[in-house]
Amino acid sequence: MKVSLLNLKLQYQGIKEEVLKEIGKVCDNQSFILGENVKALEQEIAKYCNAKFAIGVASGTDAILLPLMAAGIGAGDRVITTSYTFFATAGSIARLNAIPVFVDIEPDTYNIDPDKLEHVIKKQSAAQRPRLKAIIPVHLYGQCAEMEPIIKISKRYKLAVIEDAAQTIGATYKGKMAGSIGDFGSLSFYPSKNLGGFGDGGMVTTNNEKLAEKVRILRVHGSKPKYYHKMVGINSRLDELQAAVLRIKLKHLEVWTNKRIERAERYDALFKYAGLLDIVSLPVRRTYNRHVFNQYIVRVKKRDALRDYLAKEGIGTEIYYPVPLHLQQCFKYLGYKKGAFPASEKAARETLALPIYPELVLEEQEYVVKKIAEFYRK
Repeated sequence: MKVSLLNLKLQYQGIKEEVLKEIGKVCDNQSFILGENVKALEQEIAKYCNAKFAIGVASGTDAILLPLMAAGIGAGDRVITTSYTFFATAGSIARLNAIPVFVDIEPDTYNIDPDKLEHVIKKQSAAQRPRLKAIIPVHLYGQCAEMEPIIKISKRYKLAVIEDAAQTIGATYKGKMAGSIGDFGSLSFYPSKNLGGFGDGGMVTTNNEKLAEKVRILRVHGSKPKYYHKMVGINSRLDELQAAVLRIKLKHLEVWTNKRIERAERYDALFKYAGLLDIVSLPVRRTYNRHVFNQYIVRVKKRDALRDYLAKEGIGTEIYYPVPLHLQQCFKYLGYKKGAFPASEKAARETLALPIYPELVLEEQEYVVKKIAEFYRK
């Protein structure tokens, strides 16, 4: 048996006819930039995320970069985030010549640790403290970070909050939708996301009308009206073709999300039934969160050897993320050393993503768990 980490072909087969029809309409209209589908998707995403405004942009990375720009982040400013995340989070900070300030993660949820957050703020020198401008909490793997204490800390120190919700569309924290809690939310429509397009795409959410308008202007080179520039922006517009595809997929998102949750629960039951809970640490969900499982992450010993074994048995897996950002070569200038963030470094050594998607069937999940059991008991 072969089990892919992700199989988008199965998803596509169920919506192929409708997708091709809508793509055909866009081609017939020959309106490809900031057209009617983009406007409609912005309204639909805003409603879905319970945010007042949503602005379509070219990628999930730009959905982080543009809020930083709108918040006035520039050279020498300092932005706090986690070291255990995809590169775009800190990369967007560095692109503005601002300085990433890393915080370690909670060892169970892999999200930024709010207990360590204020400690890091207080450790900033007298010269550094005034340059602290924002926090980017990452909602990793489909579960929201602990936003209540983060928001309290942000208000205490007057810091903007940009939720990196690239992996968590549809997730909730104490009844609040991901992307609606901070000053901004950053969504990604990369194909592997729970709501994925046919290429790159992203969305910025906010409840602040002035900030929304600033992002709209920044995404078109900072011009309003056309050819008149009061600020320097970038070219970051969500394609009309992508918006048409995403509007179709958005109709199915809740059903797909619930199927992901069901399959995560099924993995939990299968691992328990196999007697592997002393070997395999399963994903932790906070009781007040809705975890949407963009990834199903387990923590194991002999991770790399297990991954090699599963690959030979036809099972796709992935390692998110093998090198924490504070140890990346490009951030060497920040001065962090190995051991600075032990929880992040341990997660990088021990975590493994298993196949999870709405179309994953029971037999495939049983096969995955069976092969993991064989590896540890051989």
